[in-house]
Parts: sequence; structure tokens; C-alpha cells
Amino acid sequence: MKKNEAYATWQGNLKNGNGQMRLHSVSGVFNYTFSSRFEKDKGTNPEELVAAAHAGCFSMALADIVAKKGYEPEEIKTTANAILSNPGDGYSITDMELYTEAKIRDIDDTAFQSLASEAKQNCPVSRTLSSVNIRLTARLIQ
Repeated sequence: MKKNEAYATWQGNLKNGNGQMRLHSVSGVFNYTFSSRFEKDKGTNPEELVAAAHAGCFSMALADIVAKKGYEPEEIKTTANAILSNPGDGYSITDMELYTEAKIRDIDDTAFQSLASEAKQNCPVSRTLSSVNIRLTARLIQ
């Protein structure tokens, strides 16, 4: 089992405070505030990092599934949008939108869509987000 570590600090109250997140594996600081999370201010937020994790995980899972089926993945680009909503009982990520484009040799769109759906269901971050409505739009680039 591999353990992955990240760090976060927060100073002050929710509305006027600020925080920093760090990843164990790379240098750099990700600043976040109430405004960067709930409004459109500069900085990141936890949901953006979840979206980045999901985009990376999905791309890797799709590459693996495609290769195991005998196709050659050339490039997979994925964008993920984590939708933070308050349905009335507090904030949560309610939806995740995955948009992927892939260059894969000698595959037709039907097979590609099936493999993309399989990757959506089986990447570890998708499994972790099993209570979230995950929508996938997959486009095969020839």
C-alpha cells in the first residue's frame, strides 16, 4: 500500500482567514481563501485539487485499459470540473464532469466509448467519489 501525504494550514475564521496547502512530493505552496473557494478570487481550493486528481487518475486508468485491450494510446487529455453545491444540508462535491480527448491507434469510437466508460467506473478517484454524479464526455481524435 502506498501512502500519499499532503499538508494544509488555515489561519483565522472562515470568511476572513487564509490557508496554504502543500504536496509532499513537490515543492510549492497552494494558497486558498474563502473567496478562492466560494467566489472567483485568486488562489486554489480543495475541490480544484480533487478535480486535478480525478483528471490524472482517469487519464491513467484509460491508458491502462486501452493498452490491456491491445490498442496503443498516443495521448489522453482530460479536464475535470468538480461542482461544489449546497443542496440544503451543507456543501459537498455533488457532480464531477470529465472531458477527455484521446488519440488511440486503430480503435473505433464504439470501442473507445466503452473503454472510457470502464475507466470512469474503475479509476481509484472515481471509486472514492462513488456518491458523486460523474458525467463523462469522451472524444476520440483521429
